[in-house]
Amino acid sequence: MGFWSSVIHGLTAPEPAIALGDTPKVSAAASEGTFFDLSDPRVLEFLREGSPTAAGKYVTERSAMQNPTFNRAVTVISQTLGMLPLNLMVKDGAGKVSKAADHPVHKLLKPRGRPNGFQDPFKFKTYMQGRALIKGNAYALKVPGVRGIGALIPLDPDRVVADLDDAWNLTYKWTTRQGRIRVLRPDEVVHLRSPWTCDGLTGDGLIKLMGEALGLAEAADEAASRLIKNGSYVGGALKHPKQISNEAAQRLRDQFAERHSGPENAGRWIVTEEGMDVQPFGMTSKDAQGLESRRYQAEEVSRGTGVPRPLLMFDETSWGSGIEQLGLFFITYCLAGWFTAWEEALAQSLLSDAERETHFFKFNEAALLRGSLKDQSDFLKAAIGGPGQGGYMVPNEAREVMDLNKSDDPAMNRPAWATPETANAPS
Repeated sequence: MGFWSSVIHGLTAPEPAIALGDTPKVSAAASEGTFFDLSDPRVLEFLREGSPTAAGKYVTERSAMQNPTFNRAVTVISQTLGMLPLNLMVKDGAGKVSKAADHPVHKLLKPRGRPNGFQDPFKFKTYMQGRALIKGNAYALKVPGVRGIGALIPLDPDRVVADLDDAWNLTYKWTTRQGRIRVLRPDEVVHLRSPWTCDGLTGDGLIKLMGEALGLAEAADEAASRLIKNGSYVGGALKHPKQISNEAAQRLRDQFAERHSGPENAGRWIVTEEGMDVQPFGMTSKDAQGLESRRYQAEEVSRGTGVPRPLLMFDETSWGSGIEQLGLFFITYCLAGWFTAWEEALAQSLLSDAERETHFFKFNEAALLRGSLKDQSDFLKAAIGGPGQGGYMVPNEAREVMDLNKSDDPAMNRPAWATPETANAPS
């Protein structure tokens, strides 16, 4: 019996009342499927996002996040985007770039900023990134303030519908928790889309794009769970050329109970009786195939999300000193597209046409590429330079890279290779 048949049958054919002392009976229809009350949150979750797969599983956010590999992939992408500094930058007429600290939008998402009254920038960015990954879209309502935008309130993407009207104008229909529909203009909403989209308006989330892989992984995990629950695990057999005596059989029972029960007795040897031979059981090809299938599904999650295998906590390769290359791979082939999606969505929604000529949002992805202390030291030495060696940083800029306070020494604000005379000489 299918899902809807079970639901309809549960509504139209309720079980008769059971009198006190009677033995409850399970009907044939009930044994064919699982009954869900319409108040069950799983029904609402299915109506919102459930999609059947070839493996017979309805993939929802809850079931997908119960997959440890998928959970790890979504978490590492969301938290990485959440922890990286995101600043509003401004370029002056001379081409010098600096933080737009005086702009009212800068305080919303800068480190230690305040996007709204109940989230800090890390929580806001992590939530928005998670919604964009799983659902394909993340929305935030722009709340007016004294100076421009006062707050960004995240919206449930299941309650927002993006559409084009007859005049090709983009609108957002938001259903509030009270059931009222409010039509929002594009200038009232921050819309972060998944890079992949089928209609050009809304993004497609991983639940939709990876439904088959996640459904097959769920089916493989369920099969393994049922094997552990219902299967029997025997390590081997004791073979006797004839028939063992009752006394010998009892001694074997006592030996197993005393010396081979429990994890503390693992690995102890058996003393056989009356010329018995030990015949161990190995893993069958069917068991090995099940393990290989589950490993393959974990690799499919890595392919679908773009997260390198070592970051998903499974790989035989020891990266060791190659952690910097791993970070570079993660940024280039997984996060770079999301950086662009964030920066362009925020510029489109939070800046005016005139401001976009001089202002832009920028993630500081260099925080992921610092490498070891030795690598950082070699990099900063080359950046600062010295006598006879050109450099492109002054010492105070290098201190800022290491999150150190700037020095008040004037020499720390001029190139290390320059002498006081050449630094003050007219160009």
